[in-house]
Amino acid sequence: MKTEILQQNRTSWNTVAAHFDGVDALPRYGPFAQSEEELRLFNSIDGKNVLDIGCGSGHSLLYMSEQGARDLWGVDLSDNQVERAHETLAGLDAQLYCAAMEEDIGLPEAYFDIVYSVYAIGWTVDLDRIFALIYSYLRPGGTFIFSWDHPLYAHLKSESGQLTLDGSYQEEGSVHYAHFKGEDAPMTIPKRKFSTYLNALVKAGFSIEQVVEPDVPADMKEVQADVSDRYYSLYKAQKFPTSFIIKARK
Repeated sequence: MKTEILQQNRTSWNTVAAHFDGVDALPRYGPFAQSEEELRLFNSIDGKNVLDIGCGSGHSLLYMSEQGARDLWGVDLSDNQVERAHETLAGLDAQLYCAAMEEDIGLPEAYFDIVYSVYAIGWTVDLDRIFALIYSYLRPGGTFIFSWDHPLYAHLKSESGQLTLDGSYQEEGSVHYAHFKGEDAPMTIPKRKFSTYLNALVKAGFSIEQVVEPDVPADMKEVQADVSDRYYSLYKAQKFPTSFIIKARK
């Protein structure tokens, strides 16, 4: 079943790749969320070896390069995304691989100072497996930072601006979309509780240093947002975080 989901999602990501060119990439951590420029979670990036899990169009790796990262590596499930990343990173020495994040493709162990993932980890079909792999990739003392949809945000239903809780947060499993981004692109996205991510990190051996439920960016805090029932909207984000960010250390 996991293999079937990965193959389906790979095909569909190749279809929708253009929708995500440069979207949800560092310094941004997610829709209507504070950025790295405000949160300063990475500390120093200069001279560091970095690995991007779910590198997408390569814009996060480009940001890392601009901050002085020494060695750039990235993995993504989609062939089209990896191709776009090569274009984004043209002229830079970046090691990019098309593979499922849960797959052991022989990346160097105890090599990376920083492993990060912006809005990609939640796609994994095997959370324990990917966290164990990431732990093995990091040097002792290395940092792992990732962001994803806040597990409760997905349950916020908005009707004429009135927010209510929809469905059961207690039930984990998956959500299937027949037409992701309006395309003929079926996608299956795992549904997990916040505690599941935290406990999986601890199980893998990580020490959790910081958990962030980001506010909207500073320049949006005082904006009078129009009422919106869209899934992502400033109106909703001013009331509840769209994302969560976790910083952990090996």
